[in-house]
Order: sequence, then C-alpha cells, then structure tokens
Amino acid sequence: MEKITVLLVDDHAIVRNGVRAVLDLLEDIEVVAEAGGGLEAINQAKTHAPDVVLMDLIMPEMDGIIATRKLKALSPRSQVIVLTSFHEDEHIFPAIQAGALSYLLKDIDANDLADAIRQAAKGEAVLHPRIAARVVAEISGRRSEEINVFSELSERELEVLTLIADGKSNATIAEELFISLKTVKRHVSNILGKLHLVDRTQAAVLAWRKGVVRRD
Repeated sequence: MEKITVLLVDDHAIVRNGVRAVLDLLEDIEVVAEAGGGLEAINQAKTHAPDVVLMDLIMPEMDGIIATRKLKALSPRSQVIVLTSFHEDEHIFPAIQAGALSYLLKDIDANDLADAIRQAAKGEAVLHPRIAARVVAEISGRRSEEINVFSELSERELEVLTLIADGKSNATIAEELFISLKTVKRHVSNILGKLHLVDRTQAAVLAWRKGVVRRD
C-alpha cells in the first residue's frame, strides 16, 4: 500500500514531535519532512512534493497564509491542512483563500487528525465544527457583506484603504496621514482581516471594484 506523505510545519518543535509521534504509529501515513517556518516549508515542499501539508499559521519570518499560497503555487498537488489554535475570521478566510483545503484546531483528536489527512489526500475538505459554522455564516450572507462590504472598517481604515488603492506605499501613507509606519502596518493588517483578503493588492482591487476609489 502506497503511504500518504506528510510535511509537518510548525515553529514549535514540541508540537512537531507530538504530531509525528502520533502519525508514525500509522501504517498508511508517513511524515517525510518537517519545517519550523514558512520559508523552510516551501523548500521542503519543493524537495518532497508531499501529499498533505499540516500548516501552522502564526510563525516568524513567513506566516502560514503566505506560505500556503506560495507552496500551492509550487506544488499544486499538495493539499494543505491548517492546524492552528486560532479560529477568528481574520485567520480562517485568508487561509482558505490562500489555498488551504481543510482548517483544524490543535485540540483535535489523534484519530480525527489521521482521518482528515486521509481525506485531504483524496481532495476532500475537513473543517472543525466551529470553523464550518463561520464558513456557513459567511456563505449564507449573515455578515451582510453584500449590503456594504466595508461596513466593519473604521474611518481611518477607509482612509488607508483609499491610499492603498491609489498605489501608495506604507511609508507614503504614514507621511500623508501623519501617523507612524507601525500604525499603518496595523491598519493594513486589520483591513485585510476584516475584508477576508490575503494581500494589499486584493484590497486595492476590491476598493476599485466597489467604488471606494474612482478615477476622475
């Protein structure tokens, strides 16, 4: 029987060791590599092209969302399962948009994790019940996104979004609004989280499409 190959990605060695210890007991799953961060995960995926990647989200240097997007571009056949402690919208939707197939929380039972890996290898998604509820709410429109996609943004965040759409860099935005670069970066992060976007390019495109910015 051909084994399902798995890449473990987490910046905590103790987490990787624990997951590996569980998976090593299974006859149909093989951990072929580990990575302590997003950049290392991309390099390992290039080498091993694993069937399934267990991806943490919050890591130094390159987070799991960016790593997922880059990894999927490099190895489209690899299915990414997010395995994290975070269940907020600003993590869920960017991860799924980046290409993650499944989204699980770290309190998952070992047997359920193994089953999720097996399903991922077949292209079948598995969502933690709490995550599934958020996705259903989003799809059903309970967030009223169709009414006003920008309703959750503050006045300052709308200002920053307008300048992003106008092609301004973070440094230029800081100068024009007389705020620090750190504050601009925080606003950008909040905007992406609230709009469920992956990067500032998507934010700019959405702003133009929805009429937040108009050409004279």
